[in-house]
Amino acid sequence: MSAASTPVTTASSTTTTAGQGQGNNILFTWFAGSLASCGAVTFTNPFEVVKTRLQLQGELARATPSMAKPYHNVAQAFWVIGKNEGLRGLQKGLGPGYMYQIMLNGTRLGFYEPTKNLMYQVFAGHTSDASGKQVLPLNVAAGGLCGVAGAALGSPFFLVKTRMQSASKFAAVGYQHNYTSALDGLRRIWRDGGVRGLYRGMDAAMMRAGAGSAVQLATYDQCKTYIARNLAHRGLDGNSAMTHFLASMVTGFFVCTVMNPFDVVSTRMYNQKAAVGVGGAGALYKNPFQCFYKTVTTEGFFSLYKGFLAHYLRLGPHTILMFVFVEQIKALGTKYSSR
Repeated sequence: MSAASTPVTTASSTTTTAGQGQGNNILFTWFAGSLASCGAVTFTNPFEVVKTRLQLQGELARATPSMAKPYHNVAQAFWVIGKNEGLRGLQKGLGPGYMYQIMLNGTRLGFYEPTKNLMYQVFAGHTSDASGKQVLPLNVAAGGLCGVAGAALGSPFFLVKTRMQSASKFAAVGYQHNYTSALDGLRRIWRDGGVRGLYRGMDAAMMRAGAGSAVQLATYDQCKTYIARNLAHRGLDGNSAMTHFLASMVTGFFVCTVMNPFDVVSTRMYNQKAAVGVGGAGALYKNPFQCFYKTVTTEGFFSLYKGFLAHYLRLGPHTILMFVFVEQIKALGTKYSSR
């Protein structure tokens, strides 16, 4: 974003001037979002592995002094996994993680701006960049809808990713599925549960992504607008990498705060073993609401914030890297399309 004299930039569009080029094209924005998020997850996946194991540790067990906890905190868990499983252990689930990022972030970043513009036209009578004034509830709704759609498309990949990341021969937590690869996981899930098995936990993932996307995309918009309007005189306009970095730092914290309870539930819904004789159904939880209830009543409210620090250490840098990458990719696209 920039001062009043400069066109407003959003999380999924370039400036109004550049809007005539590739930066405002849905397909290009989808490509930019996919590429940027895959680049980001390459660096942040180890914290996703740590987060997954911390969230599954002590599942549906009341905490006691004698309870065995192989993972005590983020740093110790990172060390234990790295020491005993190596770099491959810290990068477990990266393959399906890439596919999930393409489905989730390609969809939500690619369609966020068109969805937001449609909602502005319906409810405000103009497009979102017509006046430069942002309407937070519409931004939240557009972000949430795009996040839900992306989560639904990517759910089978998130399912396999979670199960691969929880697997450990040294310090196992949660049910161990022991897939040899992402393809092996998809094949076995299809064999045992069909379509229902592949999409088990999708409802929890949609809640997770809807809450996270609503906050992430809308907050990023607002933060970037505020920074650009108030700090443009210091060189922090809408196209500044530092503007994108600062907006992403703030956004990551708010997203993590809102999304962590849904993330815990989603992780547990995905990792649970299948119920005997019921194809595709889970043995521990029938739906996300039961998972919320059983988790809180057994482990306490703050169990919903298990892995919070690991989540932020994953989500904060991921948000920063993703938005910085996507803005720079779009800037390059706009630069070369205008030649």
